Amino acid sequence: MSTVRLLVLGVVRMHGAAHGYAVHRELTSWRVDTWTKVKPPSIYHTVKQLAREGFLQDIGRTENSRGPARVEYLVTATGEREFFRLLEAALLNPDIEEFGAGIALMRFLPRRRVLELLEAQLGVTRTIGDELQDLKAQWPDPAEPPHAQHLLDLWRGTFAATSDWTAQMLARVAGGEFTFADDAGPRGDQSAGSARRPGIT
Repeated sequence: MSTVRLLVLGVVRMHGAAHGYAVHRELTSWRVDTWTKVKPPSIYHTVKQLAREGFLQDIGRTENSRGPARVEYLVTATGEREFFRLLEAALLNPDIEEFGAGIALMRFLPRRRVLELLEAQLGVTRTIGDELQDLKAQWPDPAEPPHAQHLLDLWRGTFAATSDWTAQMLARVAGGEFTFADDAGPRGDQSAGSARRPGIT
């Protein structure tokens, strides 16, 4: 649930104003269906839910030659705070789907803050891996209960892979790769997502 909320707020914020179909089209271009459980119905539902909760504001309808007029939304001040709360939480989350959504939108944060969050996330995944290794001592027989040790190895390997990937990403961010909200350059803040683009139709 928080994954789709973060992604929807991020897309609307990125475009300045957007209707549900535009959000769906943008996320489809990101191929979110390949790295999250987010599906089209949940995108439209989330747009309406965020509006009901005051995180998005209805700013009127745009004409559509192919069908009914579409309601456009922008992110409210409350929605802005919610977006950054969800974004930072995602970058700390060991769940691969939540973490992936955070990575997709991390450019909206200052570089230093991303480094802090990735360092913290790396600590979390390494700690989980160590705890899973320690649990193996409770089952000295690898086959009892059914393959407990083997399953712990599976999970530990998953977190080890995430840790290795995060360490590499951390090094890339620390080395100056990518553009973040506080970076200045020929493309300016707009490329980092801090400036809002006109609404899309």
